[in-house]
Amino acid sequence: MENNKSESNIFYPPGGILLWIIIFIELITFGMAVIAFVLSTKQEPELFHESRLQLNATIGTINTIVLITSGYFMAKAVKLYKTNNQKKSSLFIKLTIVGGLVFTALKSIEYYLKIKNNLLADTNTFYTFYWFLTLFHLVHVIVGLIILTIANYNIKNKPQTTSPEDLEASAAFWHMCDLIWLIIFPILYLYN
Repeated sequence: MENNKSESNIFYPPGGILLWIIIFIELITFGMAVIAFVLSTKQEPELFHESRLQLNATIGTINTIVLITSGYFMAKAVKLYKTNNQKKSSLFIKLTIVGGLVFTALKSIEYYLKIKNNLLADTNTFYTFYWFLTLFHLVHVIVGLIILTIANYNIKNKPQTTSPEDLEASAAFWHMCDLIWLIIFPILYLYN
């Protein structure tokens, strides 16, 4: 019986194969956009350098720390749930959600400042990429927050029907958001 379970986990990862197909498609999409960004940087190095200097690296750095920390909290939530500690698991999911909300608030402030300074998607090629990459990522963070809110609700209200694999699937989506930001942050804010 244990062998069948191990074999089925290889072929049916947490969240199901569809979730992992979605994650891979999203990573490929972001990867193609990043490659296009890097190629465009080579074509217009001065423009990209000057535009990059207008970004708020402090907000970007804080958001990076916030997402990495929230990813840690999500991993802790899964580990606690697997030891039948629903209460602490729920606490760590809430901390993950707080991290996502802080990220969203800081990104909103950054967007407000860009709009106020008329640095929009049609300003130049750099800002076209900036808005596409960061807005697309933010949409994923918001979807992740919805998924985590549902997962937390299920843990608190339906623990008997919520499997560790369900929570791992939620965590996988959240970690995808972390990974994508860890790729976006250096190329937008630091790369020269």
